[in-house]
Amino acid sequence: MLYPLKFQPVYKDYLWGGRNLERLGRKLPDGIVAESWEVSAHPDGVSLITNGEYAGSTLPDYLRRFGRAAIGSALPEAHAQQFPLLIKLIDANQKLSVQVHPDDLYAQSHEGGYGKNEMWYIISAEPGSQIIYDVRPGVSRDSLAQAVRENRIADCLQTVPVSAGDAFNIPAGKVHGLGAGIVLAEIQQSSNLTYRLYDYDRTDAAGHKRPLHIDKGLDVIDFAAAGRDPKIKGQRFSLGQAGVKELLVANRYFGVELYDLDGELGETTAGERFFIYTFISGTGEIRYAGGVLPIAPAESVFISAGLGDFIIAGQLKYLKSYVPNQL
Repeated sequence: MLYPLKFQPVYKDYLWGGRNLERLGRKLPDGIVAESWEVSAHPDGVSLITNGEYAGSTLPDYLRRFGRAAIGSALPEAHAQQFPLLIKLIDANQKLSVQVHPDDLYAQSHEGGYGKNEMWYIISAEPGSQIIYDVRPGVSRDSLAQAVRENRIADCLQTVPVSAGDAFNIPAGKVHGLGAGIVLAEIQQSSNLTYRLYDYDRTDAAGHKRPLHIDKGLDVIDFAAAGRDPKIKGQRFSLGQAGVKELLVANRYFGVELYDLDGELGETTAGERFFIYTFISGTGEIRYAGGVLPIAPAESVFISAGLGDFIIAGQLKYLKSYVPNQL
């Protein structure tokens, strides 16, 4: 029987993390927590089911067992072979490296894997927080390469102030970096490929600097797209007395919607696609044919395509992620 799935988070202790996910109500392990991989079939951090009949099974095992009943009839065959999405919560207690991700074509030819398109939804941000988003207009490969060599890459980068509720699309080829004091949800392709251009000369606990990937990074940067307004201006839709939803992103890789719910909302998978819900704040429940699943802040829930009709009820802010029809 299919039912909504919860997972054990996979925590990553990268040096720039902190303890700020506790503010969302999350109980954390000791030490630094930089990322919580919420829903993942990626080999670098596989999700473990924690509820119901399949508790103890991995997400990849579940997907192999149920196939199209899990991912849906509308998704391409490639997604049936490799789960397409990875959902994270990120605590940028310190600033992240200046980085860029390759697209599928470059990644498959150079790394043997998929590229990485992603989007950010800012959950909280300290006053004065900012991100790096793109190179400045007029920056070329040659001028950026020279700036990197001369340790003045900041001269070539565009910074953007951020606050809670902002959202950003980060396509492959877009130079970016999180500033300090930001907690966010990240929806991305199931890839762990990052090319670092600059890491502030930091060292890890053993005194080692993290590797940079200058040549590959320069290969994949999209210089032609520089200068565009980075903040997502979503489309808002009324849910009647139940609240509002906002379409943030819809591309070939993922769709992401933001919901402010106060009441009940009927949903259906229609057998076509899975949904992943990431609950930001509030409490509520998911009602389905087989029962009721309580939900709390900082939880993510996977809804198999074969589940059919269900209801989300409560006072909740959450993200809904999925793979849309191919554009």
